[in-house]
Amino acid sequence: MLLPRASGILLHPTSLPGPYGIGSLGSEAREFIDLMAITGQRFWQILPLAPTGYGNCPYMSCSAFAGNPLLVDPEDLVAQALIDKDDLAPDELKTTAGWHHPKINFEEAVAYKTRLLETACENFAAKGDSDKKLFWAYCEREGWWLDDYALFMALKEANDTLPWQEWDQGLALREGAVLKQQSRELRDRVFYHQFSQYLFSRQWSALKQYANGRGVSILGDLPIYVAADSADVWAHPHLFQLDESGNPTVVAGVPPDYFSATGQLWGNPIYDWEAMERNGYAWWINRIKRMLDMVDLVRIDHFRGFASYWEVEAGRTTAIDGRWIKGPGPQLFDAIEKALGSLPVVAEDLGVLTDEVETLRDRYGLFGMKVLQFAFDGMANNIHLPHNHVRSSIVYTGTHDNDTTVGWYNHSPRWVHEATERYLYLNTGWEIHWALVRCALASVCNLSILPMQDVLGLGSEARMNTPGVAEGNWDWRVGTFEAVEPWMRERLADLTALYGRWSG
Repeated sequence: MLLPRASGILLHPTSLPGPYGIGSLGSEAREFIDLMAITGQRFWQILPLAPTGYGNCPYMSCSAFAGNPLLVDPEDLVAQALIDKDDLAPDELKTTAGWHHPKINFEEAVAYKTRLLETACENFAAKGDSDKKLFWAYCEREGWWLDDYALFMALKEANDTLPWQEWDQGLALREGAVLKQQSRELRDRVFYHQFSQYLFSRQWSALKQYANGRGVSILGDLPIYVAADSADVWAHPHLFQLDESGNPTVVAGVPPDYFSATGQLWGNPIYDWEAMERNGYAWWINRIKRMLDMVDLVRIDHFRGFASYWEVEAGRTTAIDGRWIKGPGPQLFDAIEKALGSLPVVAEDLGVLTDEVETLRDRYGLFGMKVLQFAFDGMANNIHLPHNHVRSSIVYTGTHDNDTTVGWYNHSPRWVHEATERYLYLNTGWEIHWALVRCALASVCNLSILPMQDVLGLGSEARMNTPGVAEGNWDWRVGTFEAVEPWMRERLADLTALYGRWSG
């Protein structure tokens, strides 16, 4: 895969500003794209677009294929005459109304967006058949995943949101007669979830077209695993390592690392890779194809899990007592390339790297990642130090799992300060976040991605995620794009041009 020398910004759509409690795919998203274009940025990196799961985490979704209905733009619903302007009054938003609230209250945002979507769905259902042609065409085209997803979501509602493993056996095991009856009884809710996905798809497609028209490509994010309580595992239990009740027998995680002394116990079920192989890896091919229909470039999270993955017995409370198991390796990627051609994929190759992981990444010409916050440990051979970078990588100041650069620096020991200051020769009065931004843009890596928090110079209060911590994540928002002051825009544009990454 070839990428131009370019740069971009990491900002998930939920973090966009706006008056409706959570970011959306509307005018604020287009304003952000305009901001990137005028500062010479060519890539908008996002987190997974799927519905969020436990702890509002986009990496623990109820579907590997669906979009997040919370991102639907309310003002577009008014423009389409699906709701009235009066419906926009955010009575539910007690703490997140207006433009200057930097945190998402997910409980309020869910209640507000659900009311709007249900009102829009009722109004849409009342329209004549001629108004529904595009909708039914969408349902037919996407039915291979949408049918299972919409029924799964309707069944969860009917079962008090319990995990599907706790439903009645006929539903949990997908007995044909039972599912047929439930589909009839829940047809209105099934219709609602199909309609919500239709709205998301239409709005996202329009936004991506707008971005591409402004010279901005979308760098998407694909989690390696799916949640146990998901439409994917419910509909395809034979592709996962489950017991007879549908519960995982082993779960995913990583051993002790930079982020946690006890490792990270994610709890996702692990694939039955032998079953996947017997099926020609069709589920993975469909997943990658679906993703590439939505974005221009895909970052696969935890890429090393394809070479070998950390397996923990279900029921353990930490990830310490796990073991490495050989992954599908090139067999999977050969099948994907055979079906889809050369892959515009980025490998999240952080953590404990082995020759096996690097060989797998390089065999398919995939870009890897470098993170400047990992660089300054005093070791000259650290692969994250700029003088060790390679062109076929993306360099970040930090990722969504890191603290902001200001927060990282403020909480680092003095020896890290000394190493950073000596390496970057910080005697120019530049702030630490701009020093790392400059370093990232100057790197030989073909692509440089800057978290929006680092452009703004924000501290730990703006951190997006703390791995291993279940609550208080994913809720940061830009209060307003006026916070990106003219001098910040000018400095970002100047540095982007200076280091040969300007798109204009």
